[in-house]
Amino acid sequence: MNAPVTIRAGFTPASVDDDTRTVELVASTGAGVERRDIAGPFVEVLEVSATSIDLSRLEGMPLLDSHRQDGLDNVLGVVRAVRFDAGSLIVKVQVSPRHDAFWQDIKAGIIRNVSVGYLPKTWRDGKDAAGARIRTVTAWELREVSLVPVGADPAARTRGHEMPPEIETPQAPPIDTRAVVNQEIRALATTFTLGADWANGLIDRGASDDEARAAALEEMRTRQSDTPTARSTNMQHHDDPATIATRMGEAVYATRVNPGHALSEPARAYASMTTLDMARDCLQRAGVSTTAFNPAETITRALNTTSDFPVIFADTANRVMRASYQAAPSPIKQLGRQTTHKDFRAKTKVQAADLAKLEKVNEHGEYKHSGFVEAKETYAIGTYGTIVGLSRQALVNDDLGAFTDMAGKLGAAASQFEAQFLVDLLVKANGLGPSMEDGKTVFHADHGNLAAVGAGISVDALSAARLAMRRQKGINGQPIAIAPKYLLLPPELETAAETILASIQPNKTEDVNPFGGKLTPLIEARLTDPARWYIAADPATVEGLEYAYLQGSEGPQTDSRAGFEVDGVEVKVRLDFGASFLDWRGWYMNPGE
Repeated sequence: MNAPVTIRAGFTPASVDDDTRTVELVASTGAGVERRDIAGPFVEVLEVSATSIDLSRLEGMPLLDSHRQDGLDNVLGVVRAVRFDAGSLIVKVQVSPRHDAFWQDIKAGIIRNVSVGYLPKTWRDGKDAAGARIRTVTAWELREVSLVPVGADPAARTRGHEMPPEIETPQAPPIDTRAVVNQEIRALATTFTLGADWANGLIDRGASDDEARAAALEEMRTRQSDTPTARSTNMQHHDDPATIATRMGEAVYATRVNPGHALSEPARAYASMTTLDMARDCLQRAGVSTTAFNPAETITRALNTTSDFPVIFADTANRVMRASYQAAPSPIKQLGRQTTHKDFRAKTKVQAADLAKLEKVNEHGEYKHSGFVEAKETYAIGTYGTIVGLSRQALVNDDLGAFTDMAGKLGAAASQFEAQFLVDLLVKANGLGPSMEDGKTVFHADHGNLAAVGAGISVDALSAARLAMRRQKGINGQPIAIAPKYLLLPPELETAAETILASIQPNKTEDVNPFGGKLTPLIEARLTDPARWYIAADPATVEGLEYAYLQGSEGPQTDSRAGFEVDGVEVKVRLDFGASFLDWRGWYMNPGE
């Protein structure tokens, strides 16, 4: 869910009941309140009626201290009932004995102002006679009621004891006849499976519809207490600051960076907010009044008072960075297998191959044991990153262009870093690759994956490479029949590869192209040797190149804080990454001619 919007109202304590510690408040009359979005100021008006307000959260709804939701000490009491009267929302609240000081101030008329937290669901925009913008919220969900220092609804006031009896839910039309009451009782019996005897008993004694509802509620409570139940609750509070900041970050991304992004429903409520609006919202949710703050002071307080505000822009930066990072991945990543490491210590990857074979067992003979052989390679991941800043001036001016441009460039830089890392690994030792656990480079004559004589891309050269890969044996010495899938090339060999790999319909047997459509060419511009080329097997079928991220942090990550060296927001970009060859059998290299 989204953060509730707030509207202020005042009251006088004419309806105080000291015995029950209850008081009635006019929570809202729907009076217009001035707000601001990206298009400028507007007046927001609430429709106040039984059909426009969602009261599904009424049971147990808290009475809070200034909308603070960060601890039970801020719960002053509970909302016991609501009703509607002449276009006003009336709430009856009960103050906790733990907060006697608040209760005494309420009775004395010192604490007079009320605020409701609500979630707008539908609205319509229009203009008044003078052309000013008016937004009428036609449906909204009541989330909580707060006592606050400052009110804004001049028509809100306390109702006295002469008011009609309260109801706990929006009242249905009055029930006038006995037949209608009896129908209501039978409907309750059917809905809650209470049985015909229960309904007939109430009808026989002439119970009212209110008495029937109370009896139904008591019957359900009795059933629940008599029947032991095991409950498992999985709750996620979407009003927590981190979730709200994420929604705001998504709204900034969609409205300022990528208009084509489809906003999620929770984020839609923030789409029209400026950075100033978001700063005010963060402060108000932290219990800080922004009434007397100018824009610059509001931004400064949001940076220094709450941790939510910087998170908004870190989320935006992360979205921009991710889009750029994913736009142009290295083709070599297609040739490797992705995994994760849970920490930064060097990991040893062990491959085991069995020496199992079935042997004849003579009568009364023994079964012989099979065994295993192992090969292992070790590598670790490292951390790489940088910090970018979003100045306070840019936040005040609502100018995020340079910041989001930099975030996009960092995403592309992260992708390029990974690509260069993999290329450097591949061409290490003058193109022969890194040393393996056996002390030999990846591409080595003893590994059977290095051309004895360099040659350009041709049917004969590709045939020799494929044969060498097919003849590879596993670590147990058994044939493994690896099939090549990819052809990795520098840009200089792209045209030659396309010519060789083209699928054609030959007229003569000698014109048949055995490699037509058999290999997928991958062009890596970072390969600087214009002649060297490689073939590689599908990484899903055989161990070979592996690259890893820190567990839970796949790809570049962002953190944020209010700037210390920069007067604004600092966003740190971090990449935890590493790679290694685990086996040579799925790769073949020809140095070219």
